[in-house]
Amino acid sequence: MEVLQNGFTKFAITKPHEITVPLTNGTKNLFANGTTNLLNLIAESYEDLSNMDPSRAFVNKVKRLIVKVGTAVVTRSDGRLALGRLGALCEQLKELNLQGYEVILVTSGAVGLGRQRLRYRRLANSSFSDLQKPQGDLDGKACAAVGQSSLMALYDTMFSQLDVTSSQLLVNDGFFKDAGFRKQLSETVSALLESRVIPIFNENDAVSTRKAPYEDSSGIFWDNDSLAGLLALELKADLLVLLSDVEGLYSGPPNDPSSKLIHTYIKEKHQSEITFGDKSRLGRGGMTAKVNAAVCAAHAGIPVIITSGYATDNIIRVLQGEKIGTVFHKDAHLWKNLKEESAHEMAVAARNSSRRLQALKSEERRKILLAVADALEKNQNMIRLENEADVADAVAAGYDKSLISRLTLTPEKISSLAKSVRVLADMEEPVGQILKRTELADELVLEKISSPLGVLLIIFESRPDALVQIAALAIRSGNGLLLKGGKEARRSNAALHKVITSAIPDTVSGKLIGLVTSRDEIPDLLKLDDVIDLVVPRGSNKLVSQIKASTKIPVLGHADGICHIYVDKAANIDMAKQIVKDAKTDYPAACNAMETLLVHKDLSCTGGLNELILELQREGVQLYGGPKASSMLNIAEASSLHHEYSSLACTIEVVEDVFAAIDHINKHGSAHTECIITEDSEVAETFLSQVDSAAVFHNASTRFCDGARFGLGAEVGISTSRIHARGPVGVEGLLTNKWILRGSGQVVDGDRGINYTHKEKALKA
Repeated sequence: MEVLQNGFTKFAITKPHEITVPLTNGTKNLFANGTTNLLNLIAESYEDLSNMDPSRAFVNKVKRLIVKVGTAVVTRSDGRLALGRLGALCEQLKELNLQGYEVILVTSGAVGLGRQRLRYRRLANSSFSDLQKPQGDLDGKACAAVGQSSLMALYDTMFSQLDVTSSQLLVNDGFFKDAGFRKQLSETVSALLESRVIPIFNENDAVSTRKAPYEDSSGIFWDNDSLAGLLALELKADLLVLLSDVEGLYSGPPNDPSSKLIHTYIKEKHQSEITFGDKSRLGRGGMTAKVNAAVCAAHAGIPVIITSGYATDNIIRVLQGEKIGTVFHKDAHLWKNLKEESAHEMAVAARNSSRRLQALKSEERRKILLAVADALEKNQNMIRLENEADVADAVAAGYDKSLISRLTLTPEKISSLAKSVRVLADMEEPVGQILKRTELADELVLEKISSPLGVLLIIFESRPDALVQIAALAIRSGNGLLLKGGKEARRSNAALHKVITSAIPDTVSGKLIGLVTSRDEIPDLLKLDDVIDLVVPRGSNKLVSQIKASTKIPVLGHADGICHIYVDKAANIDMAKQIVKDAKTDYPAACNAMETLLVHKDLSCTGGLNELILELQREGVQLYGGPKASSMLNIAEASSLHHEYSSLACTIEVVEDVFAAIDHINKHGSAHTECIITEDSEVAETFLSQVDSAAVFHNASTRFCDGARFGLGAEVGISTSRIHARGPVGVEGLLTNKWILRGSGQVVDGDRGINYTHKEKALKA
C-alpha cells in the first residue's frame, strides 16, 4: 500500500485497474461512530485479487456496469437502513467511478424507508387512545413517495462526502413502451456518465400501476431486479451485478445445510434442480426475481453475477475475477472449467488412485518417485518462469521480504527438491511393514502392519517447494493427496503440479494428487469426513483453529514457529555465538529459525550477553527486548513475547536460571523447537526433559529441526500436536496400521476349546 502526494492510497493490483482510495475527511466521517473502516477491509481483501478464476475472465472487458442493490441489503432486519452496508456500497462505486468505469446504480429500499418514517409520524401524531386501537397497514404507495426522497437524500449525502455527484432517475414500466423515451433515456445516461455522475435508478412505486409479476416477454419490468435487467439491455451494459442478502444462487434454500452454492448457472442443468426459498423479507423480488432477470440479461449477451451485498468489497472482487457469487453467461454451457470435478469427486478420485498405488510393488512406487525427480530437473526452466511471475506480482504487491524469500524457487532449491525426492525413493519401503507379530493361539498369528492413512488434505503457505515435498511423501506413503497452496504461488503450484502428475503412470492416474485452485472449495472439502482422512493446515494458530472448528476430519496442526534458544551461565560463549547466529540468520523466514533468545542473568556481568548481542547486530538483526532486557539494554520492548518475526529480528530476554527459561518457553512458545546451550549436563537434562515442545536440542541449532536433516527425506510440516505425529512429519507420520490375522479355521465359540498363548514372534516369519 502506497500513500500518494495527492492524499490517495494506492493498492497494487494487476488486473484490470489500480484502485485508489481518497483519504478525505468525508470518507472518515462516513465510517465514524464505530462503523467498520472500509479502507482497512479493502486493503486486506486485495491479497486475493490476483486469483482470477477462468470463468470470470470476461470482467477484463467490462467498461459499463449496472449494480442493483436489493431491499434486504439496504435495510436491516428491523426495517431500518443498514448505513454501514450503504456506506461500503458508495465507497466501492466511488472507486470504480474514479478508475474510469461507467457505474449505474439501481436501488430498492424506498418503500421500506418510507414505511419506517410514516410509522414514526403516525406514532408522533397519535393520542394514547389512538394507540390502543388496532393499527392498519400503511399505504405502500405513500410509503414509496416518502421513502424515495429520503433514500435519494441519503445517497446524495454519502456520495457528496466522497466527492462524487449522483443523480436520480425514477421510471415506470409503461415508459419503456415509448421508443422516444428509451432513446432519450440512453442519451441522458450517456451524458451523466461522461460527466462522471452516477445515475441512480428506482422504480417509481408511488405511481406504478403494474399489478402482475414480471413474466411476459415484452421487456417491461415489474420490480427493481427486472428493471436492472431491462436497463442492462437498453443501456448496453457490459456487466450486471445483483446484490443479495446471500452469497449467490444455491441449489436449495440457503439455510438448508444440504444446499450448495452454484458458481455458474446453466439453465438446462439447474432450472429443474433448484428449489427456491421464501421471497425477499422486505421487497417484492427475492431470488426467483433475480434469477429471472439474470437469465433474460444473460440470454441477450450481458453477463450477470448474483453475489452478497453484505460483504464490503464484493463488487471490486467481482471485477477482479474472483470466483464469488453465481455467474450467468450465454456461453456458460460451453466453458471447459464447468467439467471440473466437484470437491467430492476430486477426493474420491484421489482415494481410488491411492488404492491403485498401494497395489503396486515397492520397486514400481520407487520408479514413480525417480521419474518425479527427473521431471523436476527437466522442466526447471518452465517452473522458474512461472515462479518468476509469482515473485514479480508479490514484489509489486509490496509483500514482506520473508514471504518473497519463501516464494522464490532458485535453481539450487529445485535441485535440492529433486535430490530429496530421490532420497525418499531410496528409503526402505514404509508400507506393509510388519510392526509386531503375536501368536494368539496355535496356528493363529496376528500381525500389525503399516498402512497408508488414505486421503490427505494439505493447506499450506506460499512455499511452492512444500508442494513437491508433500507430493513426494504422499507417493512414498501410498496416500491420495489434495493440495491447496497460497494464492501468491498459484502459477508455481500449477506448474509443479503438472510436472509431478505427468510423471505418475496412467495405471495409477495423476488424479492421485489433486490441486485445489479456489479457496471456495475448501469448505466443501472440510465436510468430506467420509472420504478425507487427515487435514494438515500449515500456517498460523488462527488458521489451524478455524480449520478445526470447521471440520469433523482429524486435524494435524502445524502452527507458529516461535523457537527459543536459552544460553545458560555454563555455556561456551564462542559456541553459543555460532549457534545463535546460525539459528537466526541461516534462513530467517523458516519456521525453525530462532525468534527468542533467553540469556542467564549472570552473563550480563561476565560480558557474555554483550558478545551475543554484538554477534547478532553484526548480522543486521534487529533486537527487541522483553520487560527486563529492554530496560537493561535500552532497546525497544517487544510488542509480544509470543511473536514470530520470520525476518532478521528477534526478542531477547534475561532470565534467572534454567527453570525460569523453561517457564518462559512453556508459557510463550509454540511448542515447536527449543535449544539449550550449556556445558552443564545436569542443567541440560533438566531442560530437555521439562520443556514441552516437539523438538528440544542441546548445543545444536534449531535449524536442524527439519524432515530432510532428520533423515526423513522430506516433511509435510512440523506438527506441534501431541496426537499421532509430533515434530517433523515424514513418511511415518502419514501412516497408520492395520491388523492381519492368519488362522486355520479357529472360531471363538465362547472361548471354549481354544488355548490362548499370546507369544511374541519374530517380525520375519
